[in-house]
Amino acid sequence: MTDSLAPDLVPATRNALSLLLLSMADDEFVIGFSDSEWTGIAPMLEEDVAMSSIAQDELGHAQALYRLLAEVVDDGRDADAIAYDRPVEGYYHARLLDHPRGDWADTIARRYLYDTADGIRLDALAESSFAPLRELVAKIRREERYHLMHVSAWLERLASARGEPRERLLLALDRLAPDAGTVLSPLPNDLSLVMAGIIDSSFDELDARWRVEVGRVFERLGLSMVLPVADPLTARTNHSDAFRWLHGEFTAVRREQPGATW
Repeated sequence: MTDSLAPDLVPATRNALSLLLLSMADDEFVIGFSDSEWTGIAPMLEEDVAMSSIAQDELGHAQALYRLLAEVVDDGRDADAIAYDRPVEGYYHARLLDHPRGDWADTIARRYLYDTADGIRLDALAESSFAPLRELVAKIRREERYHLMHVSAWLERLASARGEPRERLLLALDRLAPDAGTVLSPLPNDLSLVMAGIIDSSFDELDARWRVEVGRVFERLGLSMVLPVADPLTARTNHSDAFRWLHGEFTAVRREQPGATW
């Protein structure tokens, strides 16, 4: 690692930072690729354009986070190698994002649960002592604000509708509920991130904030959803068959053309 990037990080903090960056990058990467599957088949033309734009934003965030991770780890891999050259078991995204794309209600429910959790995580990094991350988060937050506005409008629209739209949303929330809390599940040694000022609170505290925020919205919309506490040991492991399929899709070019770049 270059001395100018993070000269004062002790090994434990550097390792914890690496896992944080990996989890954030993989989250953005996987949901970006998954939602890009709506291109050309979204319910209406405006949503085709909107979801494609959001997916592109997420992939751009992932690329920037992978580049920063490559500098922190400094093991000879670049962003493309980290993004595309790992086996399924090597990805560290939240299990919430392992669920298949499903129908439009599934996508809106998953994106709402993810965007609210990701927003709280980004807020906690806004004043990070690690300048490269703080600067990157400032840019990401500006774009993610619009993602949350978009999905919140759709959540309200589906929840307020009568009949099938609301029923589909309720079914989607039931399917996602077991993994809904995995985005903010504690990372190994995350206390060292708090002690170093890289993040302002523990992940347990961030999770508590998220539950309050989501609970208020769900209560207002008359949505009932049990949010079990995620097991940190499995929150980002044991990936699903749906992700195995997606992995095959997004690694196809790299496997056919070794050395292909982003």
